[in-house]
Amino acid sequence: MPLVVAAVCPHPPLLVPEVAGSTAPELDDLRAACDTAVRRLLAADPDTVLLLGTGPVTGPIGTPATGSLQPWGVDLDVPLVSGQPDRGAVLPLSLTIGAWLLARHETPAPVTAVQVAADAGPAELAALAEEVNAAGDRVAVLVLGDGSACRGERAPGYDDPRARPYDQRVAAALADADLDVLLDLDPVVSAELKAAGRAPWQVLAGAARSAGGGWRGELLHDSAPFGVAYFVASWERV
Repeated sequence: MPLVVAAVCPHPPLLVPEVAGSTAPELDDLRAACDTAVRRLLAADPDTVLLLGTGPVTGPIGTPATGSLQPWGVDLDVPLVSGQPDRGAVLPLSLTIGAWLLARHETPAPVTAVQVAADAGPAELAALAEEVNAAGDRVAVLVLGDGSACRGERAPGYDDPRARPYDQRVAAALADADLDVLLDLDPVVSAELKAAGRAPWQVLAGAARSAGGGWRGELLHDSAPFGVAYFVASWERV
């Protein structure tokens, strides 16, 4: 029984109050939902917690590793593991936010990190899904990924009429733990809509399918406050 529980969260830098500044209260509900998802993840008593998000290449990031929020105007470093001896490898934004979310909770299990390239193809994603299941006997995965960034004229990707139906489809799939829908997401359309979560969601779906058994999902949050879709979900084996 490798993968036993998963949480899905977005990774906007604004999730960190020091980055958001005066706009921090606008994402209070999103932060609370992320905290709930992470608490559920850790309550499953995993022997390994794996962070999974997009990065420049596909593969594991060894410890020690550190992310930085300096590119977003805040002199704040986020270590992958609290108390690590030095900075080590560089975490991409997705895993930096994931490490920040974990640091808000007591995490007794060892923490590892895996990044996946945004343009990763089916074979690469399938191989990574197998690696997720090989990470331990009881693996918990915190998946970091945003939805489309084309929800309105002020969105980073401007307005695209395909964005809302795309996000609605993803939200429903995360709510129902619908592996088929997630695995069927079109990589070209996802890239055009700037949906950073496509590859990590498909690794999760592949790992859940490979692990076998049934899965129950719950959507804890669904919003697009800045033209970017943010989902929070919790999955567990049944």
